[in-house]
Amino acid sequence: MYIHILFILCALTLNLRRIPRYGQRSFHIPVYNYKNVQCAVTNMFKDRIQAGHVLADLLARYEGQSAVVLAIPRGGVQVAFPVAVRLRAPLDLVIPRKLPVPSNTEAGFGAITADGSRALNDDLITYLGLTDSEVDEIAAEVLAEVKRRETRYRGDRPFPELTDRIAIVVDDGLATGYTALAAINYVKKRKPKRVILAAPVASKGAEILVKSQVDEYICPLTSDRPWFAVASFYERFYDLTDEEVLTCIKKYELVAEGW
Repeated sequence: MYIHILFILCALTLNLRRIPRYGQRSFHIPVYNYKNVQCAVTNMFKDRIQAGHVLADLLARYEGQSAVVLAIPRGGVQVAFPVAVRLRAPLDLVIPRKLPVPSNTEAGFGAITADGSRALNDDLITYLGLTDSEVDEIAAEVLAEVKRRETRYRGDRPFPELTDRIAIVVDDGLATGYTALAAINYVKKRKPKRVILAAPVASKGAEILVKSQVDEYICPLTSDRPWFAVASFYERFYDLTDEEVLTCIKKYELVAEGW
């Protein structure tokens, strides 16, 4: 859908950089001025934990309803922690990863999950002129990282059984929505009773993409501005490490032991 190209190619303060990749072609992709974007945002979360508490309030009715909270790492784990604690529900992971645009890795043309399934923005792929072999090459590199994360975070523990359960997929924000869409598709294969997607903030384009794909969509803050950036809706936002993801999971396990 062309609205997803708009969210990637437009910005309030737009700078373009030309980076050759894949033979003689060059792609023009915007570099966002995140400082200016953040100054324009009036509704902000303090951090991912506070955003998670907001979602927990909106999801409180699912306590005792056989729900499983599935965080999208890395950032989604911190958001999902208060949700799982509030619902007294198992906290686990679903691990998709963005397929980066070659000339600007902050942008993505889709996402891939551990089973190799892809959710692709075909319009953007066409605009960029990426061939099938180029998409396959990028996907193979990203899949290797997804599998590394699966091993690092999950070890020998299998993906949770979701049959007849409510699957609540949680991320820290939806920019294009394709990472969440890949996660949703992965979860649906496990035959849950319901699939709920919850995120503190999303672009309007992401909302359009994913809302119809789930049984319930929960997002307290949506922006229709074309220069959307998840980080601009948080006062404190940084990239989590693998160790921080594992620490958050262990912290949840300690809390859950007391139930």
